[in-house]
Amino acid sequence: MLRIIQETGYVADPIARRLKQMGNRMIGVYTYEALFPLEREDFFYPFLAGIEEEAQRLDHDLLLLTSGRAGGGSLGLSTGATRLRLADCCILLGQYMPSEELQFLAGSGFPFVSIGRRDDAGGPISYVAADYEQAVGALVDRARELGHETFVYLGYGSGVESYVDRAKGFDAQAGRAGIHLPPVGDPHEWIRVVQASGATVVFVEQHEQVEQLTSALADEGLSVPSAFSLVSLSGSPDSPDELTGFELPRREMGRLAVSMLSEPGRHEPQVLLGCSPVPGRTLAEAPARRDAAAG
Repeated sequence: MLRIIQETGYVADPIARRLKQMGNRMIGVYTYEALFPLEREDFFYPFLAGIEEEAQRLDHDLLLLTSGRAGGGSLGLSTGATRLRLADCCILLGQYMPSEELQFLAGSGFPFVSIGRRDDAGGPISYVAADYEQAVGALVDRARELGHETFVYLGYGSGVESYVDRAKGFDAQAGRAGIHLPPVGDPHEWIRVVQASGATVVFVEQHEQVEQLTSALADEGLSVPSAFSLVSLSGSPDSPDELTGFELPRREMGRLAVSMLSEPGRHEPQVLLGCSPVPGRTLAEAPARRDAAAG
């Protein structure tokens, strides 16, 4: 695969492909990221790998597109400046997708699927997404089984749909025992807030926030889970194995997005896939339970 910008396109295995009577058998993959995620370490790379695998299986070509930049701004799909119409359909890949772009696509009749849940935009949006709500709720339940009674959610919990879904899963299971802590300001102050709240476990929305929090703990000679338990909700491949959390079905999501477009009758238009739990070592028994067992 080659990194492309708006002025160029890449089609997988062009010689081996053939045009069909019904369409070009070409799937566009469009990202709102600045560059196409072709590095193996990139969060989005496994999605792309799954897309390519399924496209090859179904004998489809791929056209990779980015929003590009013109005069400092994004060209976007609604401007008509991309080569999207060369494709029969499109997969949207990326964390941020402008609602006006989704509304444009939904009203155009052009078939597309979003990787990641998206709110309705002038109509329902087809998507394949990770079931963050279920995954986070299960981790809260696990923490409660270990004796934790007060829980902190360190994250925004709003804006991007995946943040909203994480927070919904937390709130549904934590209830009144849950405390929301926005990830702003000094991370050392986050520690003060957690300690003052009496919470014994912190659920952290994004990997960057995990790094900030654990670094601040280290500055103070503290660590997890001795200071308090920590659960990562990022699903990031950068998360160390010892972090308790979950793994996203990224490759499977990429494969299913292709299948939803090429074989639409086989699938619902909106699909949630379960996440795989990562036990880790940062979610431990609540201190009161540990002390009781030791005594």
